[in-house]
This record gives sequence, structure tokens and C-alpha cells, in this order.
Amino acid sequence: MHDSENTGAAGQGKFALVSIRLPVALTFAALVGGLCAGILGGLAGAPALAGDVAGLVGGLWLRALQMTIIPLVAALLVLGLVQMILAARVGTVARRMIALMVFVQLAGGTFTSFVMPPLLRAFPVPEGASAFLAQTPSDVGEVPKVLDFLASLMSPNIVAAAAETAMLPLTLFFVMFAVAITRLPEDQSERLLGFFHALGNAMLLIIGWVLAAAPVGVFALAYGVGVQSGGGAFAALGHYVLSVTLMGTFVLVLAYVIAIGLGRTGGRFAGAMLPAQAVALSTQSSLASLPAMLDSAGRLGLRASTAEFVLPLAVVIFRATSAAMNLAVVYYIAALAGVEVPLTVAIAGILIASVISLSAVSLPGSISFVVSIGPIALAMGVPVEPLALLVAVEMLPDLMRTLGNVTMNVAVTSAVDRAAGDGGPAV
Repeated sequence: MHDSENTGAAGQGKFALVSIRLPVALTFAALVGGLCAGILGGLAGAPALAGDVAGLVGGLWLRALQMTIIPLVAALLVLGLVQMILAARVGTVARRMIALMVFVQLAGGTFTSFVMPPLLRAFPVPEGASAFLAQTPSDVGEVPKVLDFLASLMSPNIVAAAAETAMLPLTLFFVMFAVAITRLPEDQSERLLGFFHALGNAMLLIIGWVLAAAPVGVFALAYGVGVQSGGGAFAALGHYVLSVTLMGTFVLVLAYVIAIGLGRTGGRFAGAMLPAQAVALSTQSSLASLPAMLDSAGRLGLRASTAEFVLPLAVVIFRATSAAMNLAVVYYIAALAGVEVPLTVAIAGILIASVISLSAVSLPGSISFVVSIGPIALAMGVPVEPLALLVAVEMLPDLMRTLGNVTMNVAVTSAVDRAAGDGGPAV
């Protein structure tokens, strides 16, 4: 979902969100430096006070990051869902496109939910990785019973639900709220959308300030992890990156299936995509890859009218790898915490991951990592605290995210163009 420099896409809409630059490389360096310092400190017998101070600094930064999740998710859900609903009203092309988007997200989420848990049982998380849970509350891991879970889908008090970070009822409420906004008179809907636009921008500014301090917070948290886990922390991070990236390959393969099957591009698709994929890997940005995607569509002989409508819209509202890879992160943290995810919770996780992915406007990778994965983890009873450290290595899985997103965007365009050609005028 992330695409490190994808902020500009949101600016194509009336309610554009602010653009924020994040110290990605510096944060990654802080992670490595903090782990190394912690390992050396542990070997040298560093005083406990150093660990306590590092834990305090890291904990404060982590809580500052968490406090923005609920209001920002509310704003992005409403703005994104309204945008998608309005796009669906444009015509048949938009409806076909959105139907394919929903299918891809559900398929990716389902694949991860079935494959990730047995994969982590076959290739367990390396020893020492439990140190990533240092800031996690002790009551994490309680799995709700089926009836309790179903009863939690609706809350009689939405304010109390927000205070308790109950993401299931909150998500359902804001989905209904977004639909209701599209049914209001235009002047009323504009006022409400203006409010959520301002709320989203305010939260983005705050989270931008918090993430600007990410090198300090990540270094402090990583120091504590290094002291506790030693070199095992590096093995755990490598294991995590490979596991999450592997889930993204499913979406990449699915893109070829859709292009060849529904788009009837044949073997031409692989060759036509190479320039766009090269740009995607070099820039880690779907937006920067848009001209190359349009060129790939031309190489495939797709109609310019279809490509020029579908691809820019896809850059704004579609991140094909999100549900699969975001759920992979959640399942990885669940394995760290020893949380068993029952079927009902897994289904809810798939649905929430899909809704968040389809509704949240394009954001920088570090912000969308927390904003899009945090609600899924909260809904599934999985701790969100490890996200504060895992965000520092997101630049690596983000390569697969961008590659999968760009490839799927053109695949969906080919399928929509073929369907429009078979069915006559589409817009």
C-alpha cells in the first residue's frame, strides 16, 4: 500500500492531503545503530539505567505515534470511501475497475491468511525476536470467543469504542458514515468532507512531526532490543523481510494471471511491463511510474481512453499488494506474541485490510505502514508496538509493494479495456 513517495497522487482530488517527507534512510541507520549499540552494551555490561532511559524515550515516541492512528484512520476512511463511491458512479469502466480491485484485495488477504501461519510454523521466527515485544502490554494474546467477537462488531458508544481502540465497530461505523455522506445534499456533504479533510491534514502534520523524530525513537527502542536479543535481532529482521515480501509475490503472479487471462495480452505482457517495472524498482513510487505504465499500456495496444482514465485513478485509490502484505506483517507480529488467530478473526482481518487498502489515499510508506497496519492489528487482537521498529525496514518490502502495485495497475487496465471492447461503450 505504501509506495514511499506516493503522496502526490492524492493531490489529484479536490481534497488533497499534505505532503510529508520522512527520514527513511536515517531511520534505517538508527535501527542498525541502535541494535549494534545494544548488542555491544549488553556484552560490556552496560548499566541498567541506560536501558531504562532508552526504554522511556522509545516508549514516549511509540505512544506519540499510536495516538494519531484513530483520528487519521477515520479521516482517511471517510475521504477514501467517498472518493471510491463517487468514482463508481462515473460509468461502467470505473465499476469494472473497482470490482477487480476488490477481488484482488480479498484474494491477497485470503492467500496470506491461509499461507502465512503455516509458513511461520515451518520456518519459525528466530530466537531473540521476542525482544521486539518489549513495549507490549502483558494482556495481549487473549482471543475472544465467537459470540463475543460477533457482539463486538457494533458499539453503542462510538466515542468509547475509539477510546478502547476497538477497530471493528469503528471501521463499520465510518464505512456507513462515508456512504451516508454521499446521500446528503451537496452543500452538507461538502462541509463534512471539508471537516474530514482538515482533520486528516492536521493528523498528518502531527504524525509527520512524530516521524521526524523517528531516528531518535527507533534508536532508543532498538537499543533495548539489542541488549535483550543480541545478534538474533538482525536474523529476525531478515526473516521478517523475506516472509512479508513472499506474500507480495502472490499479487505479482496474480497480475500476470489477470493480464493474460482477462486482458488476453498473452506473452506480450511480460515484455511490455519491463520498463515500468524498472522505474518502479528504482523510484519505489507508483506515481513516478505512471508515465511508464501509460507507455506499457500503449505497448499492449490498450485504448488510450481506458489507460488515461484507469491508471491515474488506480495510482490514487489502488494498492494491490496492501491486503496481502499488511496482513503478513500482522501475522508475523502475532507469531512473535504467541497469538493464535481464529477463523472469525482472520475473516475480519481480511475484510478490514481490504477496506483500509481501498479507502486510504496514497501516503508515504512510513505513514501508511502505521496507519494501514495498525487498525488491522488492533482489530485482530495483535500488538501494534513492534510496528515502531518494523517501520524502519519497510524500505525493503516496499520494493515488492511498488513492483506488485505497478504491475497490477496495468493488468487491471488490460482487463477493463478488454471487457469494454467486448461490451461496447463503457463510459
